Amino acid sequence: MMKLWNASIGWIDDRFPLTTMWDEHLAKYYAPKNFNVWYYFGSLALMVLVIQMITGIMLTTNYKPDAAQAFASVEYIMRDVDWGWLIRYLHSTGASFFFIMVYLHMFRAMLYGSYRKPRELIWVIGMLIYFALMAEAFLGYLLPWGQMSYWGAQVIISLFTAIPVLGEPLALWVRGDYVISDVTLNRFFAYHVVSVPIILLALVVVHLLALHAVGSNNPDGIEIKKNKGDDGIPLDGIPFHPYYTVKDIVGVAFFLFIFAAIIFYAPDFFGFFLEHSNFIPADPLKTPEHIAPLWFFAPFYAILRAVPDKLGGVIAMFASVWIWFLLPWLDRSPAKSIRYKPFIFKFALFLFTIAFLVLCYLGLQTVDPVRTMIARIASGIYFAFFVLMPFYSTWGTCKTEPERVTS
Repeated sequence: MMKLWNASIGWIDDRFPLTTMWDEHLAKYYAPKNFNVWYYFGSLALMVLVIQMITGIMLTTNYKPDAAQAFASVEYIMRDVDWGWLIRYLHSTGASFFFIMVYLHMFRAMLYGSYRKPRELIWVIGMLIYFALMAEAFLGYLLPWGQMSYWGAQVIISLFTAIPVLGEPLALWVRGDYVISDVTLNRFFAYHVVSVPIILLALVVVHLLALHAVGSNNPDGIEIKKNKGDDGIPLDGIPFHPYYTVKDIVGVAFFLFIFAAIIFYAPDFFGFFLEHSNFIPADPLKTPEHIAPLWFFAPFYAILRAVPDKLGGVIAMFASVWIWFLLPWLDRSPAKSIRYKPFIFKFALFLFTIAFLVLCYLGLQTVDPVRTMIARIASGIYFAFFVLMPFYSTWGTCKTEPERVTS
């Protein structure tokens, strides 16, 4: 049996670098030996991506991208297709979990300086993945053709009209019609199912290749490739497989337990993952009392509403996302990891995290003068974290970084 297996692998290797790829990216890819729980979220995000791809394909077999039938087809999947309700909830809940994993993955990078040299390109590609993910979520949001889907898309697309000269033609191009209609639904379906997933998958592959080219960061921010043994193997590194593949299985098991609990007991998660008004068919003649985005868009929506001028709000909203690309060049601290950075940086990151969570909450609430004022303060803290980083990241004295990684 082993002879047959080895012969088969040898036959493939003569025609495709299977063993080489296995060694470079798993068996002989040496990762730092001091990974902690924060390093689960990258692999978990990849797993959720696979879940989204599989469940999305299964949903398309019964979904009809037609304004007259879209909502009914979703109800048909939920009520009449065998296990259709489970597939739909896996996909809708998976979308929120995807963003949770990505946000935690990004926060870990901010903690340990994973965006610093030589990983600037990895960070930029990661942010492109985030943009593609946001586009994918927005496009898929319209497909159920519920009240919040319809009116949420209406509000977001109308923001393009704030752009001078190009605004109206751009909004018309996005909709494909003068109003959100069957044409809009068809093109959003095509983009959601074909175009954006191809871009997203390509970016994920490039992200992983770039990561494995320079090596993974670690909680100490130490480059393990600087300390190698006589055999050329990093002294502080261990093979990703089997050590971290086995460790990731533990994280996957814990994740699936929480994931399943929410799907079976609270799939709408109290209106955060699936809004209650989205269980009502879209009615172009009846505006919902309160239009709010899904929670993962809420911080940026809160920033938009915090600015009184429409064009200024749109600029601030897009700037709040694009500014993340500059992070590798804004942080000028001598130390990478927050373990060795002075208190001022830790305090700034703490304030930024609180501001982000506050904006997330405010973006889901109705507008009143008090909330608007709080949103403006939180938005100021949000932008100050990035704009002032070149200054406060150099203040204070960093702790001495170790020569080797600590356990």
